[in-house]
Amino acid sequence: MLKPSLLILTSAVALMTALPAAAQDTGNWIVRARAVYLDSSNKDSTGADLTINNRWLPEVDVSYFFSPNLAAELVLTYPQEQTVYSGGTEIGTFKHLPPTLTLQYHFTGMSFRPYVGAGINYTHLSSVNIAGGAVTLDSNSWGLAAQGGVDVPIGGGWLLNADVKWVQIGTNVYAGGVDLGKFKVDPWLFGIGIGKRF
Repeated sequence: MLKPSLLILTSAVALMTALPAAAQDTGNWIVRARAVYLDSSNKDSTGADLTINNRWLPEVDVSYFFSPNLAAELVLTYPQEQTVYSGGTEIGTFKHLPPTLTLQYHFTGMSFRPYVGAGINYTHLSSVNIAGGAVTLDSNSWGLAAQGGVDVPIGGGWLLNADVKWVQIGTNVYAGGVDLGKFKVDPWLFGIGIGKRF
């Protein structure tokens, strides 16, 4: 079975090589829906060997083009639940809502449209239930984001998309009001989906 990162890369290459050149659809807006695989870095300085589960999640993004090359993308989803482990043993859950805003450069003059982007992520943590409430987390996380991807027009404004992001997400971990250290999710996000330009 292909790992999600390899699956997305293989899909992107297949899209770029197998599909015939389509007319370059125009319009200032693109709305995409993606299935995204979250692969956490699980960097823990608390000494509790904390990790969270990797998982697929739904994503919707809206892009606005200021010019044929320059666009802004807002990535949205609904609060996603993650399972928390300590030394491999499940100790609770939390939810996160991670909207991300990036500024992108889109390459033109090809039948497919690769792009790169960078921006900022804000993640809100909620519904924290870890160790029966004995462990708490910061509610907010700010960090940088970077991405690369490709849109492949398939006609009528529709397009196929493959996208990879790296996002800084982290939180301080507390027990009894004592700061135990930092847990960094810092995930890679591998996405594939479909969009419409208008």
